[in-house]
Amino acid sequence: MRRTLPLALAAAALTAAACSGPGAAGTSLPEFGMAPERTATTATTGATGATGATGTTTTASPPATTQPTMAAGSTTTAAPTTAPLAPEGPDLLLVLVADGFVQPVFAAAPPGDDRLFVVEQGGRIQVLRDGTRLGVFLDLAPLVSFGGEQGLLGLAFAPGYPADPRFYVDYTDRSGATVVAEYRVSEDPDRADPASGRVLLTVPQPHPNHNGGMVAFGPDGYLYIALGDGGGAGDPERVGQDPTSLLGSILRLSPEGDPYTVPANPWVGEGGAPEVWAKGLRNPWRFSFDGDSIYIGDVGQGAREEIDIARLSSPRPNFGWSIMEGSRCFRDDGCDQAGLEPPALEYPHENGNCSVTGGYVYRGRALPELDGAYFYGDYCSGMIASFRHDPEGLYDLQDWTEALGARPGLTSFGLDGRGELHLVTADGEIYRLQRR
Repeated sequence: MRRTLPLALAAAALTAAACSGPGAAGTSLPEFGMAPERTATTATTGATGATGATGTTTTASPPATTQPTMAAGSTTTAAPTTAPLAPEGPDLLLVLVADGFVQPVFAAAPPGDDRLFVVEQGGRIQVLRDGTRLGVFLDLAPLVSFGGEQGLLGLAFAPGYPADPRFYVDYTDRSGATVVAEYRVSEDPDRADPASGRVLLTVPQPHPNHNGGMVAFGPDGYLYIALGDGGGAGDPERVGQDPTSLLGSILRLSPEGDPYTVPANPWVGEGGAPEVWAKGLRNPWRFSFDGDSIYIGDVGQGAREEIDIARLSSPRPNFGWSIMEGSRCFRDDGCDQAGLEPPALEYPHENGNCSVTGGYVYRGRALPELDGAYFYGDYCSGMIASFRHDPEGLYDLQDWTEALGARPGLTSFGLDGRGELHLVTADGEIYRLQRR
């Protein structure tokens, strides 16, 4: 049975905690923080339950993070509140779809497609149908720098695929730079044409971590690209608040053009790079869209993990890094938060949690009771949770870890062609969420 979680704003700064790595004991979800102006008004007490089971320990760490000591943060004083209790939901389980992949980091499918495309960090994209492997769709291993947080990290199909035969990948090349490239499917629908590659964008990376890696088309038809702050500890290059830098950002562009074109992005008026749509991100490992909203799982520094939500029409979105880590001042007490977008949800590094894995709002048909629930998790502890969001804030926070089992090494969530939710783990397993 799932547990309804309290939604509480912590009252004191946390001491930084190093990530203990996958397999850390304890999977109960910690308290959650919200900015006071987004806090719900109804207060109820959530039920408590037993700690969930521990999953398989893994060693790959694509979304993981360097964890040095955090600078002293400011104290937040908003009164604790909780979300209203939700009706009893479906009895769920995770069904193993396939295993044996080599450090998979993502799974996706074009809408309506009966296959699932699995991205392996080493550079290959594998194809599945009904759990059966159909072979390698594309092998980019000779181009990819693989290890730690580097590798083949993202995949997005053109909105009109397969009539529009293009798809897009994000990888770190042999020099360590981020590359976003376009490829096309061959006459065989289960094989891409490796000779069709066209590089759209190359961004040098000063360090080997915090590469971001997510690419996805928004409802506006533009390609969105996540780039971390270039790595190191504490944003040493100070790119998080530098709108002229592509790092620490989400970019928005059109793949049409030579090599691409850009819409009227909101940071241009502030002297920003024309590609920049949002700033203030540390390592936005996974993001997704629901209607005209974007949900971003941004990996924290030493103490806080956060999920940011914004409308695509937002003027100059700025999620705070490295002025802020979550809702806390990162560099200086009493930091100026003017113009910064507070996290919709955050949680501390407790109970083995250390690296958020952003997911998706469920809009599939198999589980209508979950419609509108955003699922996310944590790479280190393997916790799985969900919430719903509306203009008033968050509600219906649920911890599914006990019901589904902890999945340490949770690298990604993914959607199949029917919009059903899948989970990807670094030890090579692909799961599907379904009714028990």
